Amino acid sequence: MDSISCNPADFKNACSRFPSGVTITTVRDEKGLPHGITVSSFTSVSLSPPMVLVCIDHRSSVLQHISPGKHIGVNILGNCQQELSIRFSGDSSKRFTNVPWYPGRMGVPLFLDVAAHLECQVAQMWAAGDHFIILGKVLHANSNEGPSLLYVNRCYRKYADIQASLKL
Repeated sequence: MDSISCNPADFKNACSRFPSGVTITTVRDEKGLPHGITVSSFTSVSLSPPMVLVCIDHRSSVLQHISPGKHIGVNILGNCQQELSIRFSGDSSKRFTNVPWYPGRMGVPLFLDVAAHLECQVAQMWAAGDHFIILGKVLHANSNEGPSLLYVNRCYRKYADIQASLKL
């Protein structure tokens, strides 16, 4: 094993330079109550079968409701949904307060006006450092025409802002 260790602040700074979309992963508990969390660690994994993964901090209370075989939703946020992202990264007891949602085909909470949403069945979960990697088999997917919300350098960005900066 290497004795060299990366400084956590340097690692965070380096990773913050990688632009990502912003998602909210959702699940319902045994009583049918909705739970969710903002996640930027999301990626597609496979086309056949369609699979995605999300990474969630091991301290998150939403993890107690996610297990292999359960259904989760991945809501890819639209350009104007920054406030929703901030809400779902805050106090877990208030995330769904006055937030409209509807149950998808698999019963998972889905939000209105998102850029896209995926309904998945959890195929595998495993611990990796201070996060859990959740691999989901995509059962249903839907997308809309609008642009996605972006996050880079610890700031939210709108797709239109990125396009404008490219024309300079």
